[in-house]
Parts: sequence; C-alpha cells; structure tokens
Amino acid sequence: MFNLSGKTAVVIGGTSGIGLTLARGLARAGANVVPTGRRTNLVASAADEIRSLGPRSLAVTTDVTDRTSIEALLSTALEEFRTVEILVNCAGRTMRRPTLEVPESEWNEIMETNLNGTLRACQVFGRHMIERRHGRIINIASLSSFVGLFEVAAYGASKSAVASLTRSLAIEWAPHGVCVNAIAPGVFRTEMNTALLDGTPRGQEFLLRTPMKRFGKLEELAGAAVYLASDESSFVTGQILAVDGGFLASGVNQ
Repeated sequence: MFNLSGKTAVVIGGTSGIGLTLARGLARAGANVVPTGRRTNLVASAADEIRSLGPRSLAVTTDVTDRTSIEALLSTALEEFRTVEILVNCAGRTMRRPTLEVPESEWNEIMETNLNGTLRACQVFGRHMIERRHGRIINIASLSSFVGLFEVAAYGASKSAVASLTRSLAIEWAPHGVCVNAIAPGVFRTEMNTALLDGTPRGQEFLLRTPMKRFGKLEELAGAAVYLASDESSFVTGQILAVDGGFLASGVNQ
C-alpha cells in the first residue's frame, strides 16, 4: 500500500521547508519527484537530494506568478517522464502586519503567489491529468483557512481561498479521475515563521492551543502527502486534511 513507484510528482515550492519535506516523502514512497521553485541553487540542491534517495528528478526553476514558466515546467517533465500523476502546490509567502497598515501591493503579492499561483498550476497540470483521466493534486491550506490568526489577514484570506478552490476543483474534476485535496499544516517551525514562533508570546499561544503541546516536526507531514498521492485515496476528494496536533479540535486545554 501507498507505493508510488512508476509515478511522477511535481512539487512547486519544493526546495525548502514543508515543500522539500513533502518532496522527500514522495520520493521515499517511490515516486520520481521534480522539486521546483524560483532559486536555481535550491532547485539544483533539492533535485540532487531526490536522486540520492533513489528516484529520478529534474532541476527546473519555476515562478508561479508566470503561467509560461509553469507551462514550461510541465513540458520539461513530460519530455523526461511522459506523464505527471501528482502535483503539490506548496509555494507560499506571508507577512505579519496590522491590517490597517498592509499596503495594497503587499496584499496583491501574497494573493498572487498563494492563491493565483495555485490556480495557475492547477489549470496547467489539471488539463494534462484530465486528458489522462487520472491525477492527484495536493494544495497547501493552513490553520488560517479555518480560524483567524492575528495580523496576517492577507495570508489568511489567501489560504481560505485555497481551501475553497480545492473544493471547487474537486467537484469539477472528480468525473475525470482527478482528486483534488489539501493539507492544512498545524504549527511547524520553518524558515518562514521561526521569528514569529521562537520565544514569543505568539509561539507560546500556539503551544497553549495545541493539545500535543509542541510544534510539529516537518517529517510528520509526509505521510499525509503520500496517502493523498496514492491509489489508496482514490475515493477521497475535496478534503482539507489537518495535520495539526489537535489545534482545530481544541477548545479548553487545561
């Protein structure tokens, strides 16, 4: 079960943090994996790491704000692997700022990457999957898809929209054999959020609200991705799978 041998996965935003962790997990399950992002050095390093685990890979840079770049990514992957069965959308950005002070340009930049970038990738790769009548798309949602988080309104709005987009695509594409789901990570320490979590009242509040009383370990996300990418999830679509140590179930914890 959960064997991805012979399948190809593209992980956009797969060169660091959560994305790289998911790329590693898919590779360990047997998939060929193309971890991609904007920074050439990180793309090359991530591709080398995938190869060191056994599967094949490619080093292709991609910018989710540029549809032509995403189309070139698909074309290059198809030249090498002939098909792409799995897409993971993990490119993201955030900024903490009081909402009254958020410049419209910053709001638009966050939406452009987190929401519009996810849509572009789903459209480009989804067409290929629909033509083949098989595919697995895994988007990255957030706790903020469900609850409000202080002073990250743009991020929260984008991730709420990603959850809604996931459900919309799931019901459109289910008749064509394409399952569209999302993972909503709880609080995991990454390069993007370390300054917000370590030794701060915000970090302590997250711990208080998480019944497991700890931050997640990145490798604890890999199993969810492998499951949603596998044939074992063939009747699962439109779901937002929370991997959060109980955060969203939490009421009073003490």
